[in-house]
Amino acid sequence: MARDESQSPNEPGGARGALVSIAAIGSVLAASSCCLPVLPFVVAAGFAGGSAFLAAARPYLLGGSVLLIAYGFYQAWRAKKCGRRPSVISSVLLWVSALFVFLSIFFPQVMANTAADLLAR
Repeated sequence: MARDESQSPNEPGGARGALVSIAAIGSVLAASSCCLPVLPFVVAAGFAGGSAFLAAARPYLLGGSVLLIAYGFYQAWRAKKCGRRPSVISSVLLWVSALFVFLSIFFPQVMANTAADLLAR
């Protein structure tokens, strides 16, 4: 009962390796024909869960945004105090960020409608 040592079972190539590869591809195709139609429902459930979490965390996220925007303005003021002028790009980004946070706090439906219109295109 001696076993042929010329090709071990773990060695690549050979008829056994080709059959294993074909079986793996066949199982992926069979699973995808049954599981892929479920994928949009799984993604929708994930978005719904993420939306519920973000709705609950919204006040904390907005509070953190206000603090970070205030820190950005403090850094810009401090740079001017030290004789360094902030770049135009950083100033524009800071003011645009402050505008987005202001709109998100006081006009959340306007932001939601704008985002929906942009995504619908």
